[in-house]
Amino acid sequence: MARYIGPVCRLCRREGMKLFLKGERCYTEKCGIEKRNFAPGQHGKTRKSKLVGYGVQLREKQKVKRIYGVLEDQFRRYFEQAERTRGITGETLLQLLERRLDNVAYRLGFATSRPQARQLVRHGHFTVNGRKVDIPSYSVKPGDVVAIRERSRKNAIIAHALEEVKGRGVPEWLQFDAEALSAKVSAVPTREQINLPVQEQLIVELYSK
Repeated sequence: MARYIGPVCRLCRREGMKLFLKGERCYTEKCGIEKRNFAPGQHGKTRKSKLVGYGVQLREKQKVKRIYGVLEDQFRRYFEQAERTRGITGETLLQLLERRLDNVAYRLGFATSRPQARQLVRHGHFTVNGRKVDIPSYSVKPGDVVAIRERSRKNAIIAHALEEVKGRGVPEWLQFDAEALSAKVSAVPTREQINLPVQEQLIVELYSK
């Protein structure tokens, strides 16, 4: 699956907020937002355009895409799936994204950022219900058990991440076992449990035009 491989700090600067795409760096003075809190590009510092209507909706969509690390075609498929599912489309969209295996690994503290979690999944460090899964977009469901493979438990990157993100906490919809380095998906996450500063209804309005 294709992925964005360009500079990521400019993505945060474009959205005007931290998207936490570089893990630990985002919490230091080296963060792009801390150093240059203005849009990237030649006129980013001087041109302050006011967003209305379509512009606001577009920025909200771009923000969510960049947080979860998906490109346009894949994001559109998630939206179409959310539309076909019973419930509130915007909330369902976020639930589908939140249940991605790379995001679950990040939420459990096995990685310091979602891009790092994606790489760890691709390298085969995780299992779902005892079977190795190396597809970052794999969608977990209630009852699934996500764990670090036995041979990967001493992986330096995972060990460092677990130590680094101790205070971040694990969402209520994941039952984390710190000793077994595994977690059971207890339920589909609710909107309140997806702590993202996004207005998903704007994305629904954008795609409904």
